[in-house]
Amino acid sequence: MIDIHPIPWTEDAILVVDPSMRIMSSNESAWKLLGRNLHAGHVRKPESFAEKDSVERLGAAIKQALEHGQEARNIQIATTSPDGARFLSMCSLQPLLAKGDAVVGVVLNIQPVTVARAAEAGSNKQPEERPEVKHYELLESLPEGVFTINTRWRIASFNRMAEEITGFRRNEVLGRYCWEIFRSDLCHAGCPLRAALDTGHTCSDQDVRIIHKDGRRHTILVNTGVLNDHQGTVVGAVETFRPLICEIGTRKGVLSRYTFDNIVGKSPEMRRLFAMLPDVAASDTNVLITGESGTGKELFARSIHHHSPRRDGPFVAVNCASLAESLIESELFGHEKAAFTGATGARAGRFETASGGTLFLDEIGEFRTDLQIKLLRVLEQREFERVGGLRAIPMQARIVSATNRDLKAALQNGAFREDFYYRLRTVPIAIPPLRQRKEDIPLLVEFFITRLNRLTHKCVRGVDVKVMEFFMDYDWPGNVRELERTLEYAFVFVKGATILRQNLPGPEEFGSVVSPAPPDNGTRNSDPRSRETILWALSRAGGKKQAAAQMLGLSRTTLWRRMKKLGIS
Repeated sequence: MIDIHPIPWTEDAILVVDPSMRIMSSNESAWKLLGRNLHAGHVRKPESFAEKDSVERLGAAIKQALEHGQEARNIQIATTSPDGARFLSMCSLQPLLAKGDAVVGVVLNIQPVTVARAAEAGSNKQPEERPEVKHYELLESLPEGVFTINTRWRIASFNRMAEEITGFRRNEVLGRYCWEIFRSDLCHAGCPLRAALDTGHTCSDQDVRIIHKDGRRHTILVNTGVLNDHQGTVVGAVETFRPLICEIGTRKGVLSRYTFDNIVGKSPEMRRLFAMLPDVAASDTNVLITGESGTGKELFARSIHHHSPRRDGPFVAVNCASLAESLIESELFGHEKAAFTGATGARAGRFETASGGTLFLDEIGEFRTDLQIKLLRVLEQREFERVGGLRAIPMQARIVSATNRDLKAALQNGAFREDFYYRLRTVPIAIPPLRQRKEDIPLLVEFFITRLNRLTHKCVRGVDVKVMEFFMDYDWPGNVRELERTLEYAFVFVKGATILRQNLPGPEEFGSVVSPAPPDNGTRNSDPRSRETILWALSRAGGKKQAAAQMLGLSRTTLWRRMKKLGIS
C-alpha cells in the first residue's frame, strides 16, 4: 500500500547553478525538496537529487541550456526527499544570461506534482495530482510586465510591473477581457496573443501601441507564448511586455522645450549655455568655444551667427588644422596677382568673404606662433593686407573661434601666445563632453531619430530599453557626433519600429564600453599631444588613427600632424 501525503509547501523549488553545477542560489522550497545543504558553492549534479531514470533527460536539458541557451519545459523527474518521500515533479529550465547574452548558468524550476511514501513495495496505485502551483512571488520579481489570460480571454494574473506600465491596479483587471485594459491598435486585428493561441508560435519584441489608464498613448514591446497544462492541453496564454524608450511623438513639447537652434540638452550646464546664447549673439565681441571633438562647437558658432544682427551676412567656417602651412596667410587674408609662384590672379581671403557676417576659425589652437602675432594685429587694428598687397582692408567680420586643445596648458609651455588668447576669449563658452551630461542622451536619441525618420522615410519609434542602458553606460569618446553616427548606422539595419541591440555597430566599432584614461605614472605630460599619450592612444586603438584621435579629443588631421612632428610612424 502507498500512503499519499499532501504537499508541505506551495512554492516551486528554485535552484540556480553555474556551468560547473555549483550552486549560485536556491529558495526555501529547494531546501525542503533536495535537502538542507544547498549552500552557495556546493556542487549538486542531477544524479545527486534525481532518480536514475530521470538523470539522463535532465542532464541533456541542462547541457542544451548551457551550450545553446535553449530553455526546456515540463521535464518529468522523480526525486526522493531526505525523509524518504518520493516526489514526481515537472522541471523547467531557463538559461541565465549576462550582458552580451553569454550563458552563465541555469535556473531550474521544479514543481512537485505528487508525494508518495513507499509503505509497501510493488504497489501499482497511481499518484494523485496536487493543485496548481501559484507563481505570485516569481512574477512579482520580474522587471517586465506579465499577465496571463485563460481560454475565454479573461485576465487571470497581472504582476506589479504590469500595474506600473499600464496604470491599472490588479484588482481592476482580474476577470476582465484583456482588450478592455490595453485598448491597443492590434487588439482586434493582428493581436499577438491571438496569433500565439492560433498557431502555437511565440512572438518576440513586437511593438504595440496601448493606452495608459490616464489616456496617454505609448508603445510597449511584447513577447507572447501559450500556456499548457501537464497533459499538453492549451489553458491560456502569457504576455510579457516592457515600455519602449524614447518613443517619438508622445511627449509633445518636451523636446522643443530643451532645444535651442538644433542644440539639444536639459542638463544644468546646457541650460546655462542656452541662457547665455541670446546675449552672446546680440553682442559683437569675440567668442572662444572650447570642447572635445564631436561636442558641437560649430553648431554653437552657427547658432550665435543666426541669432545675431549679422544673420543676413555670410557664415564662413575655416578649419585651421586642414590648411597647408605655406598657404594659411593667403587663405585667410587673400593675395594679389604674382604675390607668389602660381598666383595668376588676385584672390579674396576668408576675412574678406566673411565681411558683414561671421568668420568661424575652428581648431584655432593649431596656428603657429608667428601667425598668431599677425592675427593678433588684425584683431586689434581691425584691418589687414592681402599677401603681396599694400592696401589696408577693413576687417568687418565678427570672429568666433573654437578649439579642442587645452589652451591654458599651451600658454604654460609657450605653444600659444597669452595676448592672442585673451583677445580671442572675450566671451568663453565651454561645452561639456557627453559623458558629463548623460541625462541629455535620451533627448538626443529622440532628436536624431526624428531627423533620421524624415531623411530616410522610415517610421522608427524609439530604442529598446537594452539599447538605452548601453547608451547610458558607454563613455562616448566621440561625443554627440559619435551618438549621431551610431544611430545612422542603426537606421541602415533596423527592420521594424524599434532599434534593437543587434542593429548597433559591433564591439570593434565601439571599442571599450568605458574609455579608460591613459596611465599616469606621475611624470606624464597632461597635454594629449605629448608623445607618450599619443603612443598610448594608438596602442589602445590598435594603430587606428581615427579611434586614437577620439580618445584624445583631437581631429584625425591634428593627430596626424602631431605624429609627423614627433616622428611617430
